[in-house]
Amino acid sequence: MTTDLLEQLSESLADRLAAATYAVAIRTGRRDRSGILWRDDVVVTSEQVLPEGSDFVVVRNGTEFPARLAGRDPGTNVAVLRLAQGLPSLRPAACPAPRAGSLALIVGADSAGAPTGRLGMVHATGPEWHSMAGGRIDALLRLDARLGADEGGPVLSLGGGLIGMSTAGPRRRALVIPAATVDRVLEPLLTQGRVGRGWLGVGLQHVLVPDRLREAAGRERGLMVVALVPKGPAEQAGVLPGDIILEVNGARAGRSRGLAAALGAERIGQPATLKLLRAGEVHLLTITIGTHPTR
Repeated sequence: MTTDLLEQLSESLADRLAAATYAVAIRTGRRDRSGILWRDDVVVTSEQVLPEGSDFVVVRNGTEFPARLAGRDPGTNVAVLRLAQGLPSLRPAACPAPRAGSLALIVGADSAGAPTGRLGMVHATGPEWHSMAGGRIDALLRLDARLGADEGGPVLSLGGGLIGMSTAGPRRRALVIPAATVDRVLEPLLTQGRVGRGWLGVGLQHVLVPDRLREAAGRERGLMVVALVPKGPAEQAGVLPGDIILEVNGARAGRSRGLAAALGAERIGQPATLKLLRAGEVHLLTITIGTHPTR
């Protein structure tokens, strides 16, 4: 047995990768992608790389298995496939969020469904955040790596714990969707095919509040209403085209992500207070948050 520490680390990583039978390939009809056998009959992958369609093929260790789309959520970038038959595989338990500077094992699968691996460093971490599509991600985890066919596969700590699922962010830099986020959206996707999110029924445009109105508004930026969905929550609450929304329940509405934070699934059906600017005056309206229509 070697006593060289680097050789021991190398052998340990190779053993861990060989045991990653929960990493699978997904035939998309285009480029094969990677996924995670989250449960015996459930595969999770990156939503943004999964083409439209309902029928797919999952490959593990050279064997193909039919699978159907159960649901997809652009907000958290999670898609879920249901296998026609179960594939026993022990997915590792989730581990605490790593620190910046920690090493991570990025696992994918090749065209035969055999595990592939690359080593990356956690470049940056941060608190929970909201995507541009309105999904709540439990933590910011950015890796110093670029993804290819391994996007959608598991990301492991060097201790073997599951950090989450890999996905490509801006400029193809790797992000991790934490395991806690996947667990949170899994049941809605399996049972309903989507994750419900709050909805105001408006089309919005970022604007600067005129200088003379900023003191009254208490904000430099807002979201101008440029369209209203007929009979949508905003129209029913009395919102008018040209109104500038400043706050929703006290949360700043000058940025789309700030608005998304106020429109989580738990807010559907609940009343909210809109602070808006209309004809140079500040108004408060009560609105009942609706459910975003199915795309």
